[in-house]
Amino acid sequence: MTHLLSKSMIEENPSQFTPWQHEAFTAFKNMIADKDNTYPCVPGRQGFLMDHLRYGFIGDPREEASYKSCAALLKEYTECSRDTGKYASIAFLFETPVDMIEGYDVEQYERLFWNVLNGISRYDEKEWPEDIPKDPHDHQWEFCFHGEPYFAFCATPAHTIRKSRHFTHFLIAFQPRWVFEEINDSTPFGRKMKKAIRERLFQYDGMPGHPSLKWYGQEDNYEWKQYFLRDDDSALSKCPYTRFKNLLSRK
Repeated sequence: MTHLLSKSMIEENPSQFTPWQHEAFTAFKNMIADKDNTYPCVPGRQGFLMDHLRYGFIGDPREEASYKSCAALLKEYTECSRDTGKYASIAFLFETPVDMIEGYDVEQYERLFWNVLNGISRYDEKEWPEDIPKDPHDHQWEFCFHGEPYFAFCATPAHTIRKSRHFTHFLIAFQPRWVFEEINDSTPFGRKMKKAIRERLFQYDGMPGHPSLKWYGQEDNYEWKQYFLRDDDSALSKCPYTRFKNLLSRK
C-alpha cells in the first residue's frame, strides 16, 4: 500500500522504508536543502524546510500499477493540500531500475513522463474544471486532477546540463495552482519572487533559463512545455496529453 507521507513521518520512521526509498528521499533532501548550492525554486525549498511538502514512493514508472498508485495519492493529496501549508506540493519518487538509469536518455524520459501523466488521468474520477480549457494549446490550460489544476515538474537521471532538472531517480512533482495566487506577474511579491527564482536558476544551472519558462496566463505561454524541460533549448511542437484527444480532433 502506497501512503501519503510528510518529511517528519519519513525521518521519524526509518525502519518502514526500503533502501531505494531511503536513497531517493536522502537525495531529494540533499538537493533541495543544500545551503551551499541553493535550489532555485524558492517555494519548493521553503515547502521542504517548513514540512509543507508531501511525498509518495511509487514503483517502476513504466507499469500501470504505478499510474494507479499516483492517482490514488494525488486524489488523497488534493483533498488535504490546503491544510499542509502555503508552499504545498507533492513529490512522487519513483523506483528507477538500473536499466533506466544507465540506458534512458532525456527524450526517453520525456515520453515516460507523458505516459505517466496520461496514465494518472485514466483514473481521474472527477469532471475537468469548467474554467480550465481542455486544449493544452490554449494558454490558460493546466493539467487537472480531481478537479484541481496542478503545475507539474519532472526531473530525471539523464539531465546533466540543466542541473535543476537532474535527480538520481525519476521524479514528478505536482504543485496546486492555488499556491501561485500571490506568486504571479500582477503583484509586487510575485514579480520579486520571479526575479529571485530566475537569478537562482541561472546560478544553479550555469546557463539561461529554457525559452519555454513563462508566466501562467500569458498569451505566448503554454504550461505543458514547462513540465518537462530538455537539456537544450528545444521543445516538443505538440502536447502529448491525450485525455481529450478524440474530442479536440473533431473541432
